[in-house]
Amino acid sequence: MNLRQELEAREERFLSPFAFKSVQSRGRARKEPECDLRPAFQHDRDRILYSKAFRRLKHKTQVFLSPSGDHYRTRLTHTLEVSQIARTLARGIGLNEDLTEAIALGHDLGHTPFGHAGESILNSLLPGGFRHHQQSLRVVDELEKDGQGLNLTYEVRMGILWHSKGRGSILLGPEEAPEDLSLEAHVVRVADLMAYVAHDTDDAIRGGVISVDDLPQLVVAVLGNRISRQINTMIRDFISMTRAQKAPKVAMSDHVLEGMYCLREFLWDNVYDNLEVHSDFMRASKVIEELFSKLVDDDNFCLEHLGGLPRGEERMRRAADYIAGMTDRYALKLYEDTFLPKPWARL
Repeated sequence: MNLRQELEAREERFLSPFAFKSVQSRGRARKEPECDLRPAFQHDRDRILYSKAFRRLKHKTQVFLSPSGDHYRTRLTHTLEVSQIARTLARGIGLNEDLTEAIALGHDLGHTPFGHAGESILNSLLPGGFRHHQQSLRVVDELEKDGQGLNLTYEVRMGILWHSKGRGSILLGPEEAPEDLSLEAHVVRVADLMAYVAHDTDDAIRGGVISVDDLPQLVVAVLGNRISRQINTMIRDFISMTRAQKAPKVAMSDHVLEGMYCLREFLWDNVYDNLEVHSDFMRASKVIEELFSKLVDDDNFCLEHLGGLPRGEERMRRAADYIAGMTDRYALKLYEDTFLPKPWARL
């Protein structure tokens, strides 16, 4: 018995009957020899961690565009915080931490520069629309490793695809999600929201956009007025309510869910749509729109940056892929080099 098989046997002994075990995986799109050291989901986690798309997350906006302060979240720190919360939840209810972590680390790989403003403008420009969760799946399936993709397991791929909520339901009902979606995927979906409602609040307070006193009374009464207390309340509620279930489902109490919904709506109204924050993103949207148009309309520019001259919707798709993969600073530098005049430097 090799180490991978020992670890798979340990999963059978110690995880919940509702956990998704590595040996149950539907496998990969392209068959390949199994690693003798790592179960499949641990292998997937490592592939995501060492991908170029993961490294680029450190220079992508979470809420505040190109913040000069050292302590604001980026898309990378958000991802790490989601991973930590998701593993805590998974461990608390006996689920597969490797699967949970792989989904969490991969869930935002397809996010654009400039946060949701970048996603919104690409969605308006690309035929068929653009959604970051679909792009995250496209990154791991088709774009990473020079077009080979990461060849991840089905379960990790579906968890990435189904993590996004927008302003929709936090907990998916059985009629809303695929029957074979793992509980670990449901955990990441909830952990993502726990992370961003608490940490975006923290960043907004740090940036002076809101103060602690602005938080709705319902949020303070149910979740608390400190970030650590809010996260602690949400995690404890999720674990206790889910452990009480007699079926394979995740659960939270009605009053904590109400507090989370209230905090999310407060952030939309007072932070994400705040005029000062929003104006930066409108300017950033213009950067993406003009770069996209340049890639689509200018053959020389397209050839230089896309390495070919695809036609029609394929060109637009490739342009969106290229832009979505950019960091904030790369997009701004490319825009500057492409559209802004340079000082005359004759010797």
